[in-house]
Amino acid sequence: MKRLINPTPKQITKSLKRPELQQSGLKDLVHKLRKDILFRDDIALHDYTAQFDRVNIKRLVMQQEEIDMLCLHLEPELKKAITTAAENIRKFHENQRMEIKKVETTPGVFCWQEQKAIEKVGLYIPGGTAPLFSTVLMLGIPAQIAGCKEIVLCTPPNLKGTIHPAIAYAAKVAGITKVITVGGVQAIIAMAYGTKSVPAVDKIFGPGNQYVTAAKQIVGLEKCAIDMPAGPSEVMVLADQSAYPEFVASDLLSQAEHGVDSQVILVTTDESLLDKVELEVHKQLAVLNRKTMAEKALNNSVLISVKDKNEMIAIANQYAAEHLIVATESPYEIASEIEHAGSIFLGHYTPESAGDYASGTNHTLPTNGWAKAYSGVNLDSFTKKITYQEITKEGLQNIGKTIEIMAEAESLDAHKNAVSVRLK
Repeated sequence: MKRLINPTPKQITKSLKRPELQQSGLKDLVHKLRKDILFRDDIALHDYTAQFDRVNIKRLVMQQEEIDMLCLHLEPELKKAITTAAENIRKFHENQRMEIKKVETTPGVFCWQEQKAIEKVGLYIPGGTAPLFSTVLMLGIPAQIAGCKEIVLCTPPNLKGTIHPAIAYAAKVAGITKVITVGGVQAIIAMAYGTKSVPAVDKIFGPGNQYVTAAKQIVGLEKCAIDMPAGPSEVMVLADQSAYPEFVASDLLSQAEHGVDSQVILVTTDESLLDKVELEVHKQLAVLNRKTMAEKALNNSVLISVKDKNEMIAIANQYAAEHLIVATESPYEIASEIEHAGSIFLGHYTPESAGDYASGTNHTLPTNGWAKAYSGVNLDSFTKKITYQEITKEGLQNIGKTIEIMAEAESLDAHKNAVSVRLK
């Protein structure tokens, strides 16, 4: 891992640069698949599943009996863990419901907002190097709470032509009944435009590799909404002399094992912590089953020692991490100064993996600096807000003149007249 001791602003900017994704040919591939799927419909999806996932499947949509059968093969201990996590996620997201408040802006003029569910949503769940059944809960539960009428889950099939039992069980717990065994770019295109088997949706959610990300960006411009811009996973740890080196190392590695393009960063006011953390990283790395992947990710990573907490906070705000762990003596004091982060983890006993699985918060978060403008997925992500207004006769008399003057100033006579005829 690279090290920086009391770096200059220029060195900091250079060290915080994210790994660059290979964009060459990505958009061309997406457009090629899009054209083919729009022309050949489900047949194209079957062909691409055979080509990319190396399996021929009889039907794309899973039957409920198949899902129930897969659930029977899941270990009771894992079932219990998924159920517990689901309860916490449900509890947290149910408390995000918006209270309707009518505001009387002027006597007789009433305005308010109501939250309405997005009617049809598509959830993409990767099934490559790790079956992300936790993401099924993170997306399916708030969609269910919001009241989305149709929830479509797409995930690539395994070599047996089915899906991981944990994904099946998580879908059942989240109340998802439409599970479709199609993955990659073809899944995103199918959900955006619709095919015989895959319903077209209004918004697509979920993580994926660079191909999936490119497909989401393209359909987001052309056809339907997407959750947020996304990229490789990342974590930044802010630590002082009170931090436990083994804890910090475990947090860095928990993100490094996501993929070779993940990035992990430690910023500390205690220079002596760098040696201790690096020693722990190598010790813990040796026993990881995704050691090779984590090692490559560590090449994108850096350990930074700074003079004081103000420099530490400035670096955190500049980077705008997807996950920000504040492992300091006074974490709330530091966190109060953080303006940009996807999710913040406070104190020595709050690992990032708690948010990934079971604390209740959502783990679908903005990466690549997008935390400066985007929130992580929440109940609002599955809704839109409609504004309402009601004006009484007295109310129109109170604001009518204001509207007439403004409409006339903009040379919109019909706007003015819509008020004038009522006032008469």
